[in-house]
Amino acid sequence: MRKLFIRAVAALFTAGLLLAVPKPAAALDPFTGYLMAHFTGESSTAQQIYLAHSKDGLHWTDLNNGGLVLSSNLGTRGVRDPALVRSPAGDRYWIIATDLCIGCGQDWPAAINNGSRNLVVWESTDLVNWSAPWLLNVAGAIPDGRNAWAPEAIWNPATGDYVLYWATNVPLNGATKHRIYSARTSNFRSITTPQPYITRPGAQEIIDTQIVEVPSGVGNYRYVRTSRDGQITIEGSNSILGTWTTLGNLSGIGLTGSQVEGPMWVKFNTGNSWALYLDQYASGRGYLPVLTANPSSPSAYQLPASGSYAMGGTKKRHGAVLNLTAAEESRVLARWPSTTTVNRLQSYNFQDRYVRHANYDVRIDANVSPAQDAQFRLVPGLAGTGTVSIQSVNFPGYYLRHYNYDFVLAANDGTGTFAADATFRQVAGLADASWTSFQSYNFPDRYLRHYSYLLRLDPVSTATDRADATFRITT
Repeated sequence: MRKLFIRAVAALFTAGLLLAVPKPAAALDPFTGYLMAHFTGESSTAQQIYLAHSKDGLHWTDLNNGGLVLSSNLGTRGVRDPALVRSPAGDRYWIIATDLCIGCGQDWPAAINNGSRNLVVWESTDLVNWSAPWLLNVAGAIPDGRNAWAPEAIWNPATGDYVLYWATNVPLNGATKHRIYSARTSNFRSITTPQPYITRPGAQEIIDTQIVEVPSGVGNYRYVRTSRDGQITIEGSNSILGTWTTLGNLSGIGLTGSQVEGPMWVKFNTGNSWALYLDQYASGRGYLPVLTANPSSPSAYQLPASGSYAMGGTKKRHGAVLNLTAAEESRVLARWPSTTTVNRLQSYNFQDRYVRHANYDVRIDANVSPAQDAQFRLVPGLAGTGTVSIQSVNFPGYYLRHYNYDFVLAANDGTGTFAADATFRQVAGLADASWTSFQSYNFPDRYLRHYSYLLRLDPVSTATDRADATFRITT
């Protein structure tokens, strides 16, 4: 009988009918920093995975010199809305993202009504070496499910696996709209049958949900979730898959779903306080942190003081933050350095003059004051491989770009047009091969040059043209 019992139990495990005993979460080392995964805009290169680092959760530095870190060549060949997931034991990590690339063969109506039903997933054991991406079909089993957007996942100690949740547009009960669905998974390679998780009455849609676990003694709920559903709605529960209570929204501080989306929680490493980052999609400005000491109390949220945060050089859009241990932080910073050399661009034929911005116009001048107006970082090109973009030092996120063949200093708006206009091929100097010239990425017959001391994008044919288009990269 004993052997028959053992065989029966083994058969049940093999069939997946018995749940594994939940593993207790590991006691991780103290957290010392923060890692953000995000995308930056609407171009094909902007809709990939970028990383940023912070020591305090409010001031961010782009990793990999602002260049993309992971890219997907699967599905739509683009990714948005990445989630960062750490295993309870702290020995495995996943990035889960929306399989979506607007402008890469699909527009918004097509993405809404006939988009990818897959998520894109990467896996790592150390945060720096990542697997090849794979597609996880999450909406294919939902009757007439039309897409899968904005995935998130949280470890559920009640069941010993992850609750994976996302938004799918689906016609149901007379309304075609986005609802939040959920499924359980242990490995992000297979999932249980998706179930409706959050829906709103009538025609009201809901997307962009993220859950944070709150320590005991803070508020009345163990879990708080925030969603975009016309408002930025806050709900509380003591069970991830249990009953949730609506607590309010952020309209009291002037933030609604018509202005912001993509809520992203950051629990500060010291004290009991949080930042809820919200993507200012309507104004195109990327993330804004809203601060609180009690996530379950809508009245406790406050807008940040002017100058109290800095988002770095690239636009930060709908992503996720992972608190880092010292060991994790050390590995990440060693793999993707966060600083670049500060350079000046010296004119070849007017060697007392340097490229500088002045009132957002770009020219060459001598004796530049303040000196930072003539300082730039040459970073990986916003468009194309093997290219560079020229980012301002004192206006992070602003780049030299051509506009009607004139040059201006402008904020990266995340569009493919901006990326192409602000990208160059760094080639041997046209007047002296030991110097440098900058060939336009999207107008390869034209080069960055000065004319009457103003920077232009022009064809080059004469010796004067070649001299005007030649610069020395110096510190």
